[in-house]
Amino acid sequence: MTADVHQAQEFYGTLLGWEFQGGDEEKYGGYLMAHKNGLPVAGMMQKQPDMADMPDVWTTYLGSTSADASSAGALAAGGSVFFPPMDVPDQGIMGLVGDTTGAAIGIWQPQPMSGFELTYEPGAPYWFELFTRDFAGAQAFYREAFDWDITVVSDSDEFRYATLGKDADSRAGIMDASAFLPQGVPDHWRVYLGVEDAVAAAKQVVALGGAILSGPEDTPYGTVVSIADPTGAMVLLASGYPGNG
Repeated sequence: MTADVHQAQEFYGTLLGWEFQGGDEEKYGGYLMAHKNGLPVAGMMQKQPDMADMPDVWTTYLGSTSADASSAGALAAGGSVFFPPMDVPDQGIMGLVGDTTGAAIGIWQPQPMSGFELTYEPGAPYWFELFTRDFAGAQAFYREAFDWDITVVSDSDEFRYATLGKDADSRAGIMDASAFLPQGVPDHWRVYLGVEDAVAAAKQVVALGGAILSGPEDTPYGTVVSIADPTGAMVLLASGYPGNG
């Protein structure tokens, strides 16, 4: 969700090489699909006037065979439903739930639009990660609510991390951020987007009117930089995913 969809198109289109396609205004309220190499990689929508006080944000969505069942599962596991499943004509069913840490996570049931179709390439989704102060509680929630197969990668005082799936089959991460998540910043899901060179991309972000929040930093999973786009939405850019250049 963005306060300025035209500015967002210019920023991400230039930075990531995205091309945008809009749908029926009456059906979809100006929702745009971003494509890379002809494949869908992300979505974008102008905030409504009643959302003016909300920050611009990227939202992570989980695929579901039943959005109703997934929302019910979130409630049963101690989470909340921010808005119940709603039909997106000719595309799918979407909802938004909150986990037990308070982090928002989207639900998407394809009908028939399945979501992004490109990963681990420049301009495509790279990784998704929950930053939480309740590492154990988050794992318990996602196991119970969505039947996640969670692998604990590390459980030391210095570094606690778990993944959905294992090794090359992992799909997302859960990070114990209790030691460094700033006071007042809620637990949240972070979206990573791939770039050719994170260091070069960081310079381009500034030239395009964005800001660097942290990094670039070399990690075992590539070089990562945290940025804010021109309207303040936070996203991470990453390059050098192991095995993907």
